[in-house]
Amino acid sequence: MNTDGSDRQTIVTGCHLPDGIVVDVEAGHIYWTNMGVPNLNDGSVERADLDGKNRKVIVAVGDTHTPKQIILDKKAGKLYWCDREGMRVMRCDLDGSKLETLIEAGRGDADRRDQTKWCVGLSIDRKDGKIYWTQKGPDNAGRGSLFRANVEIPAGETPTNRSDIEVFFDALPEPIDIELDHKNRVIYWTDRGDPPRGNTVSRASIDNKPAEPEIVVTHLMEGIGIALDVPGDRMFVTDFAGSIYSARLDGSGERNFLYAQGNLTGIAYAEIPKEK
Repeated sequence: MNTDGSDRQTIVTGCHLPDGIVVDVEAGHIYWTNMGVPNLNDGSVERADLDGKNRKVIVAVGDTHTPKQIILDKKAGKLYWCDREGMRVMRCDLDGSKLETLIEAGRGDADRRDQTKWCVGLSIDRKDGKIYWTQKGPDNAGRGSLFRANVEIPAGETPTNRSDIEVFFDALPEPIDIELDHKNRVIYWTDRGDPPRGNTVSRASIDNKPAEPEIVVTHLMEGIGIALDVPGDRMFVTDFAGSIYSARLDGSGERNFLYAQGNLTGIAYAEIPKEK
């Protein structure tokens, strides 16, 4: 749809609990994750043309457990996503090949019951070769964390024993999806969890990390997806209550321009040339 909510079109139906979405305008593709039923290990990743045609499963059902936010590293030809109940950060080539796990926070049913190990949102800082991701923690518990590590696993190490993982922020309400403003070097993320720190969008400099993140948007109803339009000085945010919001990057001018849309999750912003 347009950024004011007009010209809405359904382009794909019959997805298996879809969650994260990313657009490759240049190639004319959208990619999305199907989180599946969380206790069944039946997640997948699909691709289609911008109009929904040529739909194809590129990461087979069960090759990823509960995939959530997905991002595109066009230059490297890679898709990255967080696998919540799989407790992993994963990536593959754009056709689904070369599937690999970069970070594994836990393994097995006992670990899976510990929601501090659930990986949800992610972003990549290509300049410094870092990946950022959230582990959300239990509902409303204030035990969520935002981590960062090198994109590539250090030599001789594995996804489970990496020595380069650092906690960027902890004791967060319930952090979900992430977006990085590469130009200004600022990371943004949505938080579920209880107010005043939860149901928000927060941000922080990644080069000069503050003691506490700045909360820029409040009063969301279970905030989930976030997308930035940095040149346009605006963000778009979804929440689980079914609203889409827009605001300036500093949180001012917030408006709810679509509501009661059902449970909304991922959102992507793309500038698609008009057909002549």
